[in-house]
Amino acid sequence: MLRVIQLLSLVGCLAQADAVPDTTLTVERYLSNESPIALQGVLNNIGSNGAKALEASPGIVIASPSTVDPNCDLTSGAGLGEPKFYTNETAFLEYWGRPQRDGPALRAMALMSFGNDRLALGQNTTVKDIIWPVVRNDLAYVAQYWNLSTFDLWEEVNGSSFWTTAVQHRALVEGAKFATAVGDSCQDCDSQAPNILCMLQNYWNGNSINSNIQVQSETYDRSGLDCNSILTSIHTFDPDPDVGCDAMTFQPCSDRALANHKAVIDSFRDTYVINSNRSSGQAVAIGRYAEDIYEGGNPWYICTFAAAEQLYDALWTYNSSKSITITDISQPFFDDLIPGISLGTYTSSSKQYENIIQAIQSYADGFVSIAEQYTPSDGSLAEQFSRNNGTAMSAVDLTWSYASFLTMQRARQGKHGPSWGAAHANKLPTQCSGGGAVGNYLTPSATAFPKNEEGTFGSASASAAQATPTGTASGTAASPTKSKSAGNRIRPFPWS
Repeated sequence: MLRVIQLLSLVGCLAQADAVPDTTLTVERYLSNESPIALQGVLNNIGSNGAKALEASPGIVIASPSTVDPNCDLTSGAGLGEPKFYTNETAFLEYWGRPQRDGPALRAMALMSFGNDRLALGQNTTVKDIIWPVVRNDLAYVAQYWNLSTFDLWEEVNGSSFWTTAVQHRALVEGAKFATAVGDSCQDCDSQAPNILCMLQNYWNGNSINSNIQVQSETYDRSGLDCNSILTSIHTFDPDPDVGCDAMTFQPCSDRALANHKAVIDSFRDTYVINSNRSSGQAVAIGRYAEDIYEGGNPWYICTFAAAEQLYDALWTYNSSKSITITDISQPFFDDLIPGISLGTYTSSSKQYENIIQAIQSYADGFVSIAEQYTPSDGSLAEQFSRNNGTAMSAVDLTWSYASFLTMQRARQGKHGPSWGAAHANKLPTQCSGGGAVGNYLTPSATAFPKNEEGTFGSASASAAQATPTGTASGTAASPTKSKSAGNRIRPFPWS
């Protein structure tokens, strides 16, 4: 489902990179050359006209063309907490990590982004009759089940996931706004979002983000430092200047997010052979988590791109606010880049501000340079690259890898979507509650767009509009049932 929201966020905004001053020629050349390859890589994986997804149903985005080692002939996210379906839209009934409760939140976020584009085109009736019913069910699911255990985005750990909690919070906040835009309301969005924000604070341990807590496994033994925390920061980034470097929502430039960025990156410095001889303050290849053993436990393109994207988002906020504040929490991050730097606020009129901006830009570009070094000559992006020699490996032509490149590039260019409302949703309630709402689900009756509105995507390019699905592939929107693996309602707060 993460790939879907990345894909839809790109519609209308995809373009090759513009030149950015003060960056290395190597990075600029890579961005320029890889951009059309990455876009085509995404389009190739959309059924049924995509070159590598010809057997998939129309509109289905496949994870990868790989059918063996690993088999990726599946599409993620649907109905409602199910992890995946076959690409012919039939149910996947085999054992898997279910439920994955990030799916409804991510699908709602993607469809609301798409719906807002339609509203801007004046297609209010279409949005209310076709898109809103699907979004409404997903929001109802989030409001009801946010405090039940879930498998994380890597589909491995059952418990409470930082990633899932954060996107659930964003979905409900954004959902309340979207409901108003279509002439409806979402009272459960308003009542449950503050409680989810309370839950979100429990992942912060004072130094970094513990990505998985209350894990339902006696064999779980990880540090909690995980690339999914960096992915979370960029997927809940709000470009509204009033949000700034808000720590409660872990904005990319917040002291918490930057301290966590350092902690996660440092956990990989001695993990891979290809990271040898790289000191603090220098970019390295990033994987999912240091203890990973899947397919040999290698660096992932998505994680390496995400490490850069968080810093580009931070730079955008700094340049918007014209100031940088260094706290005792974020000081170790900045000290790696400018040794001996002092705590305090640096304004854009100061020389130190310029030094910090340049240091972060160079550091971010370093992660892109790492990815460039280990991208095959044909520009294809697999899932992973070898920890020993950088050879591309695991699932080939991974949609997520291509989408991650494109969103990273957009962030570097300073291109961002609209605010999701974080400025009005970053205050904790007087009293936190661990309960959920009682969900109300209705099966959508309208499932096809009017013929005269098919293929219209605002400012999207013609090629993207023709290749992008015009209907939803969300699977059933019937009332969800509680999975046997869901576990009991868990304690979100120390005092509950």
